[in-house]
Amino acid sequence: MSEPVFEEIELMAVVPDNMIGERLDVAAAQLFDSYSRGALQGWIKEGKLLLDGKKEKPKIKVEPGQTLTLSAVLEADDRWLPEPMELDIVYEDDHVIVVNKPAGLVVHPGAGNSTATLINGLLHHAPEISALPRAGVVHRIDKETSGLLMVAKSLKAHKSLVEQLQEKTVFREYQALAVGGIKLDFTIDAPIARHPTQRVKMAIVDEGKPAVTHISIEKRYQHFTWIKAQLETGRTHQIRVHMAYQGYPLVGDSVYGKPYFPKGATPELRSALQQFKRQALHAFALGFVHPETQEFCSFEAPLPEDMQLIIQRFDEDPGEN
Repeated sequence: MSEPVFEEIELMAVVPDNMIGERLDVAAAQLFDSYSRGALQGWIKEGKLLLDGKKEKPKIKVEPGQTLTLSAVLEADDRWLPEPMELDIVYEDDHVIVVNKPAGLVVHPGAGNSTATLINGLLHHAPEISALPRAGVVHRIDKETSGLLMVAKSLKAHKSLVEQLQEKTVFREYQALAVGGIKLDFTIDAPIARHPTQRVKMAIVDEGKPAVTHISIEKRYQHFTWIKAQLETGRTHQIRVHMAYQGYPLVGDSVYGKPYFPKGATPELRSALQQFKRQALHAFALGFVHPETQEFCSFEAPLPEDMQLIIQRFDEDPGEN
C-alpha cells in the first residue's frame, strides 16, 4: 500500500457584497465549498484560515472586500478498510476512475455505515487511493441516487478535479422523474442550507450556500414529467430540494415529497409507483478536463432498470400520454 500523501491547500477568496455581515465560518463554507464547515472552523481556530492576514474567531462578521486565505494540509483517512465489491467501472486509467454507482449504495463510510460503502469497494479495487484525501472521491451522490462519480487516483488528479468543481466547470447532468406537468424549461436559483428544525433535511434558506439547477423537459406525461437537471453547483440534495421547492417533487422521494397515484392510473402503473422506493434520480452524464492530458472527457450511464420500468409504464398508460 502507498505511503500517505497529504494534500497541501493554498486558496484565497475575496468576500463579495452579498456576504456583508456573515460569520467568518459561514462565508468560508460558501467560498471554499469543497471542504466541510467543520473542517473550515477547525482551520480558523488553528490560524490556518485567516481574515485579512489575521487569526479571528469563527463567529466574527465579515465585510465585502476582505480577503480569506487558507493554508492547510488535508490528510488521508486511514480508518477506511478495503472490501471486495463488484463495481461498474465506466472508465479508468492511471489518474482517474469513473464509476456508475447503483442506488442503495452509500458513498462514504460514516455513522451507521462504516463498511460496505463505495469507498470500501474502491479501496479494494485501487489500493493506491488510500494515500489520498477522502480516498480520492471528490464529490458524492445520495445513497438512493444512481449514476456517475469521478474518483482521483493521484494527488495531481485530486487537486485538478477539486479545482474544477470549485470553478464550476465540471459538467453534471441528471435524469429524473418529477410529479406534475412541467410546461417549460426553467432555472432554479435558490440558496440551500440545513433545515432549521428537521436536521436530516435540507431547505431553501436565505443565508444558505448558492445553488443553481437548470431544468429541461425530456418528455411530458399527464401527471408526471421526465426531466434533465444540469447542476451549476453541487449542494446536498440540491435537485430534490429545488424540485420540491418549485412544486414538482421527484417520484419516490419520501423526504421532500409524498406518494402520488393519479386518478384513473392503470393497475400496472399504480403497482410500479408503489414498488418504486427511492427518488427517481440518476446521474446520467459527467464531463471534466482530464488532469493529465488536459482533454475534455465525457461519460454517460444509461438509465437503471427501475427508472426504465416506470417510464415504460407511463408510455403504456393511455391516460398518461
